[in-house]
Amino acid sequence: MKFTKMHGIGNDYVYVNCFQEKVENPSEVAVKVSDRHFGIGSDGLILIKPSEKADFEMEMYNADGSQGAMCGNGIRCVAKYVYDYGLTDKTSISVDTKSGVKHLELTVEDGKVIQVRVNMGSPELLTEKIPMIYPMKQVISQPLNVNEQIYEVTAVSMGNPHAVVYLDDVKNLKIDEVGPFFEKHRAFPESVNTEFVRVIDRSTVEMRVWERGSGETLACGTGACAVAVASVLNGYTDEQVTVKLLGGDLKISWDRKDNLVYMTGPAAVVFDGEIQL
Repeated sequence: MKFTKMHGIGNDYVYVNCFQEKVENPSEVAVKVSDRHFGIGSDGLILIKPSEKADFEMEMYNADGSQGAMCGNGIRCVAKYVYDYGLTDKTSISVDTKSGVKHLELTVEDGKVIQVRVNMGSPELLTEKIPMIYPMKQVISQPLNVNEQIYEVTAVSMGNPHAVVYLDDVKNLKIDEVGPFFEKHRAFPESVNTEFVRVIDRSTVEMRVWERGSGETLACGTGACAVAVASVLNGYTDEQVTVKLLGGDLKISWDRKDNLVYMTGPAAVVFDGEIQL
């Protein structure tokens, strides 16, 4: 199987051009290629496929083989791939995902995509649609008992569920100890991505993320969008926010008039290769 390893600020995936390749049992393939010792090494597998609804379809799988609905860093890399590898010459494209069709604007320099702006759609705040089991219709800075400790949680879906938690210190957080308890918490029937956030100022926050199915990653695009929305809802920031992640920065803007979230960030190719499955 031919592949391309790509990353969006450190959130790395193995990408397969399914216009040319056929991937049987993608869940199994995702587990194999994601292994950082015996495989290629990645946070998961993303298939780039033909679509009847959009210019392209993105089908993504986490490192544990579970299928994800949407990946903000991943979709920017899809945009770079289809342009740089000649599948399109358009700088405005649409990509169908499990959480709907997303529209992307590509910034090109010297024939290569260097940055992508993604219309990530509208945030979902209703608990039943996130989904989250909680005795309120919306969860904005509400208590949640996680492994016998109370955290104030804001719940947002950006096509996949997110629990946003604000802390005074995220650098020294033992995320590998607390992250799994959030991920599999009974309040989230489909598991949850958890963002641990420190507010720096009205336009800047820093975060670490524990992603369902992958553990801690260097970046999470939908997570950054959820954090921006949660930060506005909690009165911590303005509607344009720089989210500082371990792998780099993302610019997030929440247009509250149209209720749309936009994410802007880079995408990069690491290498091309071929693996025997």
